[in-house]
Amino acid sequence: MRIERLGHACLLVEGGDSRLLVDPGGFSTAWHDLEDVDAVLITHQHADHVDPEHLAPLVGRTGARVWAEEAVVPMLAGESVDARAARVGDRIDLGSIQVEVAGGIHNEIHPSIPRVGNVGYVLSEAGGARLYHPGDSYEYPLEGVDVLALPLTAPWARMAMTADFLAAVAPARAFPIHDAIVSDAGWGLYLRLVQQVTGLSVEEVGPDGSLDV
Repeated sequence: MRIERLGHACLLVEGGDSRLLVDPGGFSTAWHDLEDVDAVLITHQHADHVDPEHLAPLVGRTGARVWAEEAVVPMLAGESVDARAARVGDRIDLGSIQVEVAGGIHNEIHPSIPRVGNVGYVLSEAGGARLYHPGDSYEYPLEGVDVLALPLTAPWARMAMTADFLAAVAPARAFPIHDAIVSDAGWGLYLRLVQQVTGLSVEEVGPDGSLDV
């Protein structure tokens, strides 16, 4: 599979006959004019992970099928986007790429703020690497993950949590996502500290970078 970062938490994953877009949110515009997208996967309802206004024309143009955490489905319906609810334990066959739905709930931001649903997605081709996009949660450190899209920082995270999640998953490869709110200097600092604490490598794939797995 080829993975392109399109800013913040948004990924374009290509494999065989499938092109999948994950978390096209409002912190990125690089996905707005994409063509030939087969499916869209959305982890949860927050605006940096789903932008219904701009997603609607993309779906209309490409005919992409959409799966989303169930609270997102009525949000998309308001923009005339027909989405299916992705629930924990579901398996979705998207041509050459298979998707497993994991997770359940968003990390706590503050005790006064109600927690919302959050699903993660594990994407793989037959016999190939398993890519895990956890959305906004460190609470589901899955086993058997080869490549981790690691949320680098957030209002709900601190560096120790990031490092502990990476160590618990222990993937063969990892690269950062969820990094729009840090400066260039902060980005490098987070990477260095996480790697120092865990002894695991995180590839320096920037917001417009790519990798093959």
